[in-house]
Amino acid sequence: MPELPEVETIRRTLAEHVINLEIKEVRLIWSSAVCSWEDQSFEDLVTGRRIQTIDRRGKYLLIRLDEDLTLIAHMRMTGRLNYYTEKREPEKHTHVVFGLEQGEVHFTDVRKFGRIQAIPTSLCFSNSSLSKLGPEPLELEFTPHVLKERLRKKKISVKAALLDQHVLAGLGNIYVDESLFQAGISPERRVDTLSDEEISKLHQVIQNVLQAGIDAQGTSFRDYRDANGEKGSFERELQVYGRGGEPCKLCGQVLERIRLAGRTTVYCSRCQK
Repeated sequence: MPELPEVETIRRTLAEHVINLEIKEVRLIWSSAVCSWEDQSFEDLVTGRRIQTIDRRGKYLLIRLDEDLTLIAHMRMTGRLNYYTEKREPEKHTHVVFGLEQGEVHFTDVRKFGRIQAIPTSLCFSNSSLSKLGPEPLELEFTPHVLKERLRKKKISVKAALLDQHVLAGLGNIYVDESLFQAGISPERRVDTLSDEEISKLHQVIQNVLQAGIDAQGTSFRDYRDANGEKGSFERELQVYGRGGEPCKLCGQVLERIRLAGRTTVYCSRCQK
């Protein structure tokens, strides 16, 4: 599933091509891939509007159109937004095609979990799935104190807490495992046992790992590609994720693989106390 670094990379690479372009046509190949506003058809609502900017909130892309309309795109497991300079035949799993003044944007999703929702921009943060998201981990307002407050009074594992999008927006299985490894914290630790020092270190590590993921343009194992169809390269830097049963790169201990918070979790029992 695309996490914050992957979605941020899609945002940047898509914005390079589509800002200030008008949407001339919308072709719905699988209508359930989109959610319109009230009783209006998605095609009629979107066609003729101009793309003003593209923002991100957690794992969501916010494609801002003129006249108070935003498209909220959630990639889920296998969603992609690809830009093509010329008109082309949709692939097998392409569900929506946006024809622009110059080129096209295709929304493709093998698993069919991703969605694009049209909503008035003024209601974006009050009447959508964005309304309950936690803070953005790369913003200046996200401090060690904020992280401490978000974790306060919880009696669940730190892995489960960091996966909770209401606690912190944008983190998923890859970057949680990597952050906990670099912080030296076991994913099974209860958050109410973390010291202020450990929370401060975790805060810094989360930001470092996410920024490294963005710099590498994300992690590509199977489905993820940026808007240009290019893979990310962060998988070359992974310390624990996807490496269960292999030796730890720091101490040589065989990495543990367990099921935690409903997700496969890999960690080093020696480095992560």
